[in-house]
Order: sequence, then C-alpha cells, then structure tokens
Amino acid sequence: MSVFRRRTLRSLAATLGLAGTLTLAACGGAGDDAAGGGSEGPTGSLNAAGASFPAAIYQRWFQQLAEKGVNVNYQSVGSGAGVRQFQAETVDFAASDAPMKEDAIAEVSRGVLQIPMTAGAIAVAYNFEGCELALNQEQLAGIFLGSITNFSEVGCDDKPIRVVHRSDGSGTTFNFTKHLAAISPEWDGGPGADKSISWPVGVGAKGNEGVSAQLKQIDGGIGYVEVAYVKDGLQAAALENASGESVMPTNETESLALASIDLGPDLIGGNPNPDQGYPIVTFTWILAYETGNGDKTPLLKETFDFMLSEEAQAQAPELGYVTLPPEVVAKSKEQVARISE
Repeated sequence: MSVFRRRTLRSLAATLGLAGTLTLAACGGAGDDAAGGGSEGPTGSLNAAGASFPAAIYQRWFQQLAEKGVNVNYQSVGSGAGVRQFQAETVDFAASDAPMKEDAIAEVSRGVLQIPMTAGAIAVAYNFEGCELALNQEQLAGIFLGSITNFSEVGCDDKPIRVVHRSDGSGTTFNFTKHLAAISPEWDGGPGADKSISWPVGVGAKGNEGVSAQLKQIDGGIGYVEVAYVKDGLQAAALENASGESVMPTNETESLALASIDLGPDLIGGNPNPDQGYPIVTFTWILAYETGNGDKTPLLKETFDFMLSEEAQAQAPELGYVTLPPEVVAKSKEQVARISE
C-alpha cells in the first residue's frame, strides 16, 4: 500500500473520531431482540469512557457491534478521565493508553483486568508546508523543552516553532513523555513522564482531536497525536530510533517496534525507546472489572471477544493502527474469560 493511500485511509479514520463523544444508539435495551435485528447473541447497552488514541477504531468496531444488538456509548474523554470514571464505577468499562498503577488498582474493590486491545504510534505532527522534518533525539527533546524555537534550527526554512500539547490527563502524553525521558536526561530530570506534566513551553488542547484541530490553525505548530489524526495539511516528522535510524510512522515500522515489547505476565509492558522501527509505539488497554458485572457480563464478553476477533483486528491497518500479534490476542482473551458476575 502506498504512503499516500495509507495516509488517506488514516485521515478518513480520524475524521470519524473527531467528536468528543462517540455515541452509538439503537432501539431497545438489554434483552431486546429487536435491537439486534434477530441476533442470537446477547443484546443491550454498555457505557464506557477513556482514551482518544483508539477512538477511531473503537467507533468502527462499536458500529459493527450495534448491528449485532450490542450498543456501546463510548466517550472519548482521555485516559485520565476514563480511569477516574472507572474508579468511580460510573461506566461499565474504560480505556487507557497507560496501564493503571498499583495504588489506583487498589482503589477498585471489584478487581481490575487490563486487556491489550489494539496498538499504534504517536506521531510528531506539524503544520509547515514545504518542510520535510526529520528530527534526531536531541532535536525532538529540544523542541518540547523550548530550547529549539525555530524550524531553521532543524533543517527547514525560517519559521517560529509553536508547540501544542495535551491539556487533559492523557495516556498519549504518558507514552510521549516516557519516550522523551528515555532519550533526554534533561527531560527525565525535569518535566518527567506522566499522564499530566508541567510543560516547559506551548499551549494546551484537549484530546487528540483538540491537538490536531489546534495545529491546523497554527502556522508553524508542532505537537503529538495518534497517527490517525495527522491529516488536512498536517505532516508527521521522521524520528530517530535507538539505533540511529530516521523512521517515518507506517504500519510496517510500527509493527517492527511493537515486536520488541515484552508485555509481561500482567500484559502492561512497554518499550519507550526501541532500537528497531518507529520509536514511539504503544499498546492501548481496555479496563474491565473482574467481578460484580451482573447481567452485563455476557454483553462485556461479547464486546471484547468481537474486538479481539480476526474480523475486527484485520481492520486495524487501514485505520492507522496495528493488528495485535496472535500471542497477545490469546492472552487478552484469557483476561476476558475472567470477567464474572
């Protein structure tokens, strides 16, 4: 598939995900066979909230689930807000691009299952027509530290650099700043890595959607978003990996980097500075309650089993994501099987 074709498909996917709230409604409630158009599986509705990183592919999957009679109201509010709603038990499940920490898990009495559901890359997106940006690791950190302030310092024509970052608690921020901390001692000893940090420079916007929209309005803007949101005049910079290669985010380079990640027994591992492929990649997780799901249990299992199916996973590349490796799918399905009433 050509780079142009891949970027076009990703742009279409991001357009689908622009709404802050992804609501898929259909007639009927739990147990209403009419909602499923005669579906033999469980039917009903689920409420969920969280990461905007996977919103485009989740929307596609939830549209397909609605045809089966399972209606998922997913609010793309960011990983931080999703985790808070999950802890407050105001949703049936949540989504996060950063695994929950042990202290946060301890606050959930029903038990927490963290299920890898898809994967993708975080692009450094910029708005500067005619600039083919390729950043080494020192330059990347320097831009977000505020020590590099003009595109002329990184090989393009003279234009002030205007940084845009996330304003909300975000797994995308967590993974992006983990990479910065891994490649820059100054960043590691300063802003550090978390879902929310004190940024040295720039203006904030909410969600991948908000950062993308803000960048389009700012000549010379640069920020970080999930690859599917690089569209409508935005470009992705080539970035240097740990081996010194300058790499663009593509399905092939992202898959190569993801193969270096050992998820571990709890399925929450990562690699903030891989030596092969595109250097900022991450899995993204569904957060499910292990117990206390009551009559929503069959709906949850139907939803997650579909998302992990060959049919669903095969759609990932055309939407700008990476299909989960078979061994990860198998481990994720084991987690789904643990969901109980």
